[in-house]
Amino acid sequence: MSKPVVLIAEELSPATVEALGDGFDIRSTNGADRQALLRDVVDANALLVRSATQVDDEVFAAAKHLQVVARAGVGLDNVNVPAATKAGVMVVNAPTSNIVSAAELAITLMLASMRNVATASASLKQGEWKRSKFTGVEMYEKTVGIVGLGRIGLLVAQRLAPFDVSIVAYDPYISSARAAQIGVKLLSLDELMQVSDVITVHLPKTPETVDLISDEQFALAKPGLHIVNAARGGIINEAALYTALKEGKIAGAGLDVFDVEPPHGNPLLTLENVVVTPHLGASTHEAQEKAGIAVAKSVRLALAGELVPDAVNVSGGVIADEVRPGIDLADKLGQAFRALAAETAINSIDVEVRGEIASLDVKVLELAALRGLLRNVVSEQVSYVNAPVIATERNIDVRLLTDPQSPEFRNVVTVRGTLVDGRIISITGTLAGTKQVQKLVGINEFSFDVPLSQHMLVFGYADRPGMIGQIGTLMGENEINIAGMQVARNTAGGEALVVLEVDSVVPAEIVAEIGLRIGAGTSQAVNLQE
Repeated sequence: MSKPVVLIAEELSPATVEALGDGFDIRSTNGADRQALLRDVVDANALLVRSATQVDDEVFAAAKHLQVVARAGVGLDNVNVPAATKAGVMVVNAPTSNIVSAAELAITLMLASMRNVATASASLKQGEWKRSKFTGVEMYEKTVGIVGLGRIGLLVAQRLAPFDVSIVAYDPYISSARAAQIGVKLLSLDELMQVSDVITVHLPKTPETVDLISDEQFALAKPGLHIVNAARGGIINEAALYTALKEGKIAGAGLDVFDVEPPHGNPLLTLENVVVTPHLGASTHEAQEKAGIAVAKSVRLALAGELVPDAVNVSGGVIADEVRPGIDLADKLGQAFRALAAETAINSIDVEVRGEIASLDVKVLELAALRGLLRNVVSEQVSYVNAPVIATERNIDVRLLTDPQSPEFRNVVTVRGTLVDGRIISITGTLAGTKQVQKLVGINEFSFDVPLSQHMLVFGYADRPGMIGQIGTLMGENEINIAGMQVARNTAGGEALVVLEVDSVVPAEIVAEIGLRIGAGTSQAVNLQE
């Protein structure tokens, strides 16, 4: 039999080829040359790229034998993941390859901002010698605020310890006990803004984190504050940051990322108290080599038909056909659980699988539920392999429970968890009919039969007349279309829970307004990623 063809479209480290091993026909092409790429990808079983090669529908149409696209890096902007999924092609990347490099760059930007490195360098190169103009401040004994205590935030905290600083953090998804273990004090965002001399951001960019730090937060800050963003553009509102820097409300900033990249015409580039870099978080030789080796290993697993740790669209594991449809269901149940828990930290999670598939290997369903639960909580990409590690790092106990008995459904998956405030939340789903439609069939003690849709609202309230009308009226007033709705209650006049399917994201303020109007004990938007 001929060897599988691995096509390398951009320059990768020799270690990447070495990690692939001898079992492949390794070929090279110029990914930036469109015609060469389309010609050479025809016979490829695997395609390895970095950032210059555009992998889109045209490539998938030409590559009839393609099984996996591997991006030697973190971002996937140049790979059309939905098109890959439609074509049945797995997409993998190297989500942890750059975490050390990103952490080190954040610290570099802190020090560069505090010591005026960029402006002093430019001045000296122009023949000036103005030592007094560039007097800076020490890191020693300062308070450093870390916004987002995921893997990169944790690395930053560890590397700052020798500077003899006090470290505080804002991260609603981590418990105080876990933070204390690593010598960090948890604060609210406002408290962190008030006490910090330096702030560094390490959060994913989600609807909840966009403009997280804006005018209101800068109004609380010390005038000597230096703020750094080497995570994602948009978490710090750029207009508010410009005003704070221009008017002297804060002292300086270090930015590696921007709302729009490249940031041509961005007024922040005109300020002397801003040090900038062109998105260099992953730009080290070590990170590139780690990325190449990681994706080479993933390609080997994918072409061998095994579970791929960093698959971003489909699982590549040897999974029973009966189990495979439940992977996406479990992922969405994890996302929904996280939404229902809001910003409360989690103590423990049980993933319970009941029914016929319980006698098979269903470990992947536990991993999928964890991945869904954690994917918008931490800054790094969550994969099937690192989800348990991240859960352990956050002191979340995880169990997989199975039971072949399922009285009501052929198969059912439940994600049940205990929060740090003592509440227990459970959410249950199943796959219905020959089309395997994803259904939400339970939240806590309430039973439903609702299709799992991308945008859902959940309200819990005391059962009484007029509540549904009020919800519908407020939704209509805000031009939000209700696609479906179902109400469940424990007893007449007792507790009720309503689940609504809606056509678009519902802003948090509208959810809160509806909850206030009906006296909801629970009011939560559930937005499931496609």
